[in-house]
Amino acid sequence: MQKILVSEISRLDIFLSKNLQQSRHQIAALIKNGGVKVNNRLELKPSFKLKINDEINIQKLETSPKQSKFDFDFDINVLYEDEDLLVLNKPPKLVVHAALSVKEATLVDYLLAKNYTLSTLGGELRAGLVHRLDKDTSGAILIAKNNATHKALSEQLLDKSMGRLYLALSDLPLKENYMLVEKALARNPHNRLKKIALDPQKENLNGAKSAKSAFINLLTKEDKTSPALIAAKLFSGRTHQIRAHLESLNRHILGDELYGFKGAKYERVMLHAYFLYFIHPKSQKKLCIKAPIYDDFYTILQTHFTQGELDEKTSFESIYSAFNAHI
Repeated sequence: MQKILVSEISRLDIFLSKNLQQSRHQIAALIKNGGVKVNNRLELKPSFKLKINDEINIQKLETSPKQSKFDFDFDINVLYEDEDLLVLNKPPKLVVHAALSVKEATLVDYLLAKNYTLSTLGGELRAGLVHRLDKDTSGAILIAKNNATHKALSEQLLDKSMGRLYLALSDLPLKENYMLVEKALARNPHNRLKKIALDPQKENLNGAKSAKSAFINLLTKEDKTSPALIAAKLFSGRTHQIRAHLESLNRHILGDELYGFKGAKYERVMLHAYFLYFIHPKSQKKLCIKAPIYDDFYTILQTHFTQGELDEKTSFESIYSAFNAHI
């Protein structure tokens, strides 16, 4: 049981949400389920008006959503973990959170099945998720274990102190070694499953969201049969952003038939979240997490490029400095 002495006039749900750093939705459920007493009397109304010096007794505080209904016979590689956060190397073909159209197990289901405590700022379906990755996209994904950490990390996404660097295998190299794309994204009117990058004069369309991406050629071959290895940096985090922005450049990621790829068949879209860097909310140390490339992606790289080329061009220092040279 936890006791809190009220220091200000407030609604019960607002006061607890602020002091316990939990969402209003979670606090309301806690109150309605009989988990809160005010001055030793059970209080079931989230809107109850508190007075200064009221004493709140919290019987039970759920710090994580309900348990997963799925069983998992595999483990996901943990890249970093402490008491506040977790970084995983998400495998391809795994949806990160539930939706009406999603019937299979998700990354959130996996985390619940493994008994992780997760933040609830994003709601139960998106528990712990600071950002998301598409189903086919592999790589580094950041999970918050509590709401205070989640809030701090979300602020870093907004102020750009958190960075995400991706690798993509493209059917063609970029026309220029560095290309910046600032085009809003909206739902494609002809295919609701995909996004379309809008020209500036159309950016005021309903539902359009601003988006900014930078791309760099890392490794290319002169022959037209070899893919190009491209690095991408996100300045915003829209659904299908990298894929739609590359399509606007008439470049297509291997396997991305939804966005116009017309080559050989691949099991998935060859896009990988390679580096994730951010400031730890508690220690204030800058962390840079590398997500090893999955075998299906790496096999293609080894087919077309030497190990020496890969080692030189895919280091964090090489990619980070290449982008910074154009800022």
